[in-house]
Amino acid sequence: MFGPPQASSGVERPFGNAVVDGFDLDFESTVANAVPFASQLRAHMDSATAAGDKPFYLSAAPQCPYPDAADGDMLAGAVFFDFVMVQFYNNPPCGLSSSQAGSATQSSFAAWDTWARTVSRNSQVRVLLGMPGGETAAGSGYVAGSVLGSILDAVRQFPSFGGVMVWDMSQAYANPGFLSQVVSNLTPAKLPTANSTRTNSTTAYNATTNYNRGYQQHRESAPLATETITLP
Repeated sequence: MFGPPQASSGVERPFGNAVVDGFDLDFESTVANAVPFASQLRAHMDSATAAGDKPFYLSAAPQCPYPDAADGDMLAGAVFFDFVMVQFYNNPPCGLSSSQAGSATQSSFAAWDTWARTVSRNSQVRVLLGMPGGETAAGSGYVAGSVLGSILDAVRQFPSFGGVMVWDMSQAYANPGFLSQVVSNLTPAKLPTANSTRTNSTTAYNATTNYNRGYQQHRESAPLATETITLP
């Protein structure tokens, strides 16, 4: 359904000829052999790219308390991640809904920023602020789009900030105005893009700001990919 299209295959493809770009590891509890599994997956992805395939990305979705109980071994410098999508929901001590003017969120994000710069195997890893897309998307942590501005202003100052993750899109689309508010808080004027290159799991950036240096582009001289969407 998400692999390279096969001429002889009749399988339904929800996103047409779009092909998977990578994998997100979302472990809600500890699992055995996470580090060797993720390391081997990363090796296969890098080998495929080096052989002429497209770039592939590896991400994780830890909870906002640091260190993460489920993904801690992988995130302790053992595996090269392109970005992490930290879940700032269902965790009242650091969830978005428990913060006052972004303070609790900022404190937790600061810990992840320190991780990104001093612990992560990829020193240029990006940290995304994970948030519920609607009131029923999570048990706790949802905040209205109008409140997100102050929270994003607080966390966007961190060098590792890479944007937001919304869980999930069905909830966001059923929440009129939410996505538009998020997008307006992440306007290009506030969050400029940048080009980057990666060779053998090390990344060099040509960044114009200290925040949101863009997702890693694995081929030299390739522009940062963009897509235009129409919000409901």
